Amino acid sequence: MDRKLTLASLCLLPLASFATFAEEAAEKPEFTASAELGFLYKTGNTKSADIKAGFNLKHEKDKWRSVVAFNILAKKLEKEDDDGNKEFVSTDNKWDITTQTNYTIGAEGKNYLYGNLAHEQDKFSGFESQSSFSAGWGREWYKTETSSLFADIGPGVKYDVTRATDTDPSNSSTNLIVQAQALYTHKFNDYVEFKQHLVAKQATKSGENSVYKSETSVTAQLIDALQLKFALRIDYDTEVEPEFENTNTETSMTLIYNF
Repeated sequence: MDRKLTLASLCLLPLASFATFAEEAAEKPEFTASAELGFLYKTGNTKSADIKAGFNLKHEKDKWRSVVAFNILAKKLEKEDDDGNKEFVSTDNKWDITTQTNYTIGAEGKNYLYGNLAHEQDKFSGFESQSSFSAGWGREWYKTETSSLFADIGPGVKYDVTRATDTDPSNSSTNLIVQAQALYTHKFNDYVEFKQHLVAKQATKSGENSVYKSETSVTAQLIDALQLKFALRIDYDTEVEPEFENTNTETSMTLIYNF
């Protein structure tokens, strides 16, 4: 009898080890990251080079969730000067970084407190730099197996540095804002995902610059760690100098590597 019990235990041991391994594998890692890259180089009648890159880092542990996102865009176009010499001239050069930390509160785990910090520099916009900080409350308003909606709102402060023009020097301003943002995601299937991200930084004083941002994207999985992303980004500033546009749009297609 003892011999039979021992033999049965030995047979079940691999199954128990496999169950433990599967449970450990199912646990989410604390850190996840992704990098994206898009590049276009044209030759012929016109020569140009465009590059778009980004890096995202996420950390989740217990009630804390932190995200850092960095993006850079550079464009060069071949132009001819008055002497007939050709050279590549920058026509777009900007980068931005955004970081946010959430702390989950409440028994349901749907509410959270957040802190958000953002900085942007654009060589060809009406602002040399734009920075903001806000803190407040957010909630997971909707979640199913395929869709989710997060939104938060809170007071903050924004610091803008305008670009000098032929008529006006560079100026800096600090003003209070109310920041609201929302992120909606929907998975069509295991391979295709849609995202809509909206951000509003509303100045509390009339005549101060308010910022509205929108990014719409569709991501398709190519292989396990590689994805193709198509995105449309729209940035709108309410107060700019006459030499600059209020609205800037950016359409991109990039490859994303997850690790």
